[in-house]
Amino acid sequence: MSVAVAVRRLAHGQDLPLPEPASAAAAGADLRAAVAAPVVLAPGGRVAIPTGLAIALPEGYEAQIRPRSGLARDHGVTVLNAPGTIDADYRGEVLVLLVNLGDRPVEITRAMRIAQLVVAPVARVDWQVSADLPPTARGAGGFGSTGTDAGTPGGGASAC
Repeated sequence: MSVAVAVRRLAHGQDLPLPEPASAAAAGADLRAAVAAPVVLAPGGRVAIPTGLAIALPEGYEAQIRPRSGLARDHGVTVLNAPGTIDADYRGEVLVLLVNLGDRPVEITRAMRIAQLVVAPVARVDWQVSADLPPTARGAGGFGSTGTDAGTPGGGASAC
């Protein structure tokens, strides 16, 4: 399935490739840093990195900004608000909010692959207020409750 997405290259991203998947079956398309000079991301630091792109998603779709596994594994760098959401009506520059959870500074350089962009359909919700919800085997068991005995400490006494 293919979705047409209009993209505008901004002045500082003219020489960078458009987002593209790294392999034929990859779900995400790599986003690149459109920085003029290297940006050093200190341990614990966060920075919004420009991509030099603005997009126009069709109504009924969103774009998600997700971390790149190699950056996370090798340097502890991830997307702070993962997944970041770009709404169909946003027309500004795509920025990637990176955070360094590692113990060493990381240099973000021009054209470096910094995140992945995934375009996905959005379901509209018709909320229906109900006094009762249909029962399930899990019930109200939350954080860490699946695969455990709900009667043991920490087994299912939490929300979500």
